[in-house]
Amino acid sequence: MSSIPLRYLIFSLALTACIIAAGCSAPGGQPEIISGLPGADLAVHFIDVGQGDSILIEFRDTTMLVDAGEREMGERVVAYLQDRQIERLDVVVATHAHSDHIGGLRDVISAFPVGRFVDAGQPHPTATYEKLLAQVEELGIPYTVAERGQTIALDPDLEVMVENPGLQPLGDINEDSVVLKVTYGGVSYLLMSDAGKPAEESMAKAGLDLDADVLKVGHHASRHASSAEFLAAVSPAISVITVGEGNDYGHPHDEALERLEATGSRIYRTDRDGTVVVATDGRALAVTTGSEPSVTLTPRAATPTATAAPSSGVYIADLDLQDEEVTIASAEATAVNLTGWTITDEGMRNTYTFPVFTLAPGTNVTLHSGAGNDTATDLYWGRGTAVWNNDGDIATLSDPDGRVASTLER
Repeated sequence: MSSIPLRYLIFSLALTACIIAAGCSAPGGQPEIISGLPGADLAVHFIDVGQGDSILIEFRDTTMLVDAGEREMGERVVAYLQDRQIERLDVVVATHAHSDHIGGLRDVISAFPVGRFVDAGQPHPTATYEKLLAQVEELGIPYTVAERGQTIALDPDLEVMVENPGLQPLGDINEDSVVLKVTYGGVSYLLMSDAGKPAEESMAKAGLDLDADVLKVGHHASRHASSAEFLAAVSPAISVITVGEGNDYGHPHDEALERLEATGSRIYRTDRDGTVVVATDGRALAVTTGSEPSVTLTPRAATPTATAAPSSGVYIADLDLQDEEVTIASAEATAVNLTGWTITDEGMRNTYTFPVFTLAPGTNVTLHSGAGNDTATDLYWGRGTAVWNNDGDIATLSDPDGRVASTLER
């Protein structure tokens, strides 16, 4: 009798435990796929960048870009975003340091204000990666290293969860790619970047809920990704393969396609379908494809509980030059939306732009110059060098239109 490889036995047991104990959904209960969805709140654009990845996530009036293809694809991604009338990106994610994912990001972050840059944090000694990180620091973009269990704040109604890399990296740049699960209402998307079977097994062993309605197929549908066990746990209704026509790697591999087809998933490929957009209202899904796919999102309804206008009730309460901390406080009776606001030093040599963030009534938030993970009370600039001059400096808080709300000199 043939023996079962130990790693697959462990993987299968982990998947079973996940389904029983952690709530991983078994196949079934998938959302309806319809021809059009005029009331969509969320659209995920799998942009055709040839052999590479670039994914735009639009939720109402917030945006996140995941990767931007090879260097020569940067202008294509910028043009696509401009065609969507996007003026800023709340979050940019570099899933890992391979050029077919990050090559075009320098063009993107040069063209648009960016609220936060999220990275896999795995060292990779290439000029492309090093220049990208240097540009992020030069522009003063807040920097976060992705880690399993983190959430990326875009909107209270949208959950963006980091599924990979784990606390202990696997030691391979593809397997330590940033994997995101995006959930709105009853619909979820699993974006696998270049993660393959070792990462799939790691996520299953961690007890993560892998069930998703839309799967961005891992590693361009390489034979080394999308195992049958993993696909059974995901049970996707729609699978999107980002791949270049006639690429040198032979992607997508027949073995991976056969495993995807066995799930009954609808399969889309950027080499044949062009850009693929999958939109949802949290209940149903709609797919459009082509060189210029169209989708219209429902605009965010105005809320009386938050304001982005300058207010004397929002002010810089403290500036600690030695500990590199700025405290912003609110005396307002309602929440204040600080998304897109800025903190600058004297002469505007350095600028921090707030990510999607709301300051609750009567509370404060501390901005640290160094690296860390954002919380409701602490934000991190992600700078590797000091911002504030210990001999004296000025902090200025301004709204997104550049109007000064508060200054403090130390």
